[in-house]
Amino acid sequence: MSLPFLIALSAALHFYIGARIVPGLPDAAGWLLAAWLVLSTVLTPVGLIARRWLRPPLADRLTWAGMLAMGLFSSLFVFTLLRDLLLLLASLAAKAGLEVPAAFAPDSAIAVAVLALLATVLGLANARRTAQVVRVDVKLAPLPAALEGFRIVQISDIHVGPTIKGGYLDAIVDRVNALEADVVAITGDLVDGTVADLAQHVAPLARLRARHGTYFVTGNHEYYSGVHGWVAELDRLGVRVLHNEHVVLQHAGEQLVLAGVTDVGGHHFDPAHRSDPAAAAHGAPPDAVKVLLAHQPRSAAAAARAGFDLQLSGHTHGGQFFPWSLFVPLQQPFTAGLHQLDRMWVYVSRGTGYWGPPKRIGAPSEISEIRLAVSV
Repeated sequence: MSLPFLIALSAALHFYIGARIVPGLPDAAGWLLAAWLVLSTVLTPVGLIARRWLRPPLADRLTWAGMLAMGLFSSLFVFTLLRDLLLLLASLAAKAGLEVPAAFAPDSAIAVAVLALLATVLGLANARRTAQVVRVDVKLAPLPAALEGFRIVQISDIHVGPTIKGGYLDAIVDRVNALEADVVAITGDLVDGTVADLAQHVAPLARLRARHGTYFVTGNHEYYSGVHGWVAELDRLGVRVLHNEHVVLQHAGEQLVLAGVTDVGGHHFDPAHRSDPAAAAHGAPPDAVKVLLAHQPRSAAAAARAGFDLQLSGHTHGGQFFPWSLFVPLQQPFTAGLHQLDRMWVYVSRGTGYWGPPKRIGAPSEISEIRLAVSV
């Protein structure tokens, strides 16, 4: 979409908020919100495309401003819609002879502004904190006794880029290393930018430690960011990229197959990157426990047919914040948490970072500690 179209759309939506909310606010607050809406009208679309025209650090600063504006705008828009619905119901109630307080309209306008600001501040705090550890037991049958308690620590959807830098990732690496995992799995969407711009900020991944190593599969954002350069850079950092293939891990005398596939849309960028769970499983020991790393949950049907016992995915961010959480189920079979498809388990991480507005509400970021357990 062109910048003029984005600005026109942004202006229309911001005008709607202003027309509905500003008249109900006290004078000073009304003028302040009106000025903010004018500024946000420009910042929101410019923040989305700043990196097309400018280089860091100016591009990053504009993106930061635009994403903060988008986060506040989204809450203002949602609460304005809800207020209009309540006003409609109040109007119907008045026509039916019920008493509606005269101050309802202006008071509700103030409530919209206050709630939107609170939601944005809370969402920012949730997004910028270091992800907490979420522990999940996955019960498999059969599971060799030697593999009971085998732990895979999964991080996903960090989105190192304009608003997430090396310090943010450094704290994640420290928390992961403290878990002393058997395997560390990175299930895609690590970056939003090129190797040239972000290599120094991704460098903390070289410090990741796990008994059997660190593994990575591509997400859709790697393809937007120069996938071949990132595959080479991750290899240089000691992170093994699984490209429709598997490794056989020897653990306490037992075998565990860890496989990975490219993102389901990878073939649109490179025909050699078509996602193929069957190819990833080909040649694996038939009786071994098989775990697949796949960025998007919608790889699950093909993974189940290929004989995997467990799929670890991300991509959805758990919805990140309302109203985007309403749209995830339209594209993906699972939004977050542990699910079962036929005989295969699927765990979907809510992500370890965030994308777009630095905002998380009702979908906290996570470092997932997946523990294999015997089904009883």
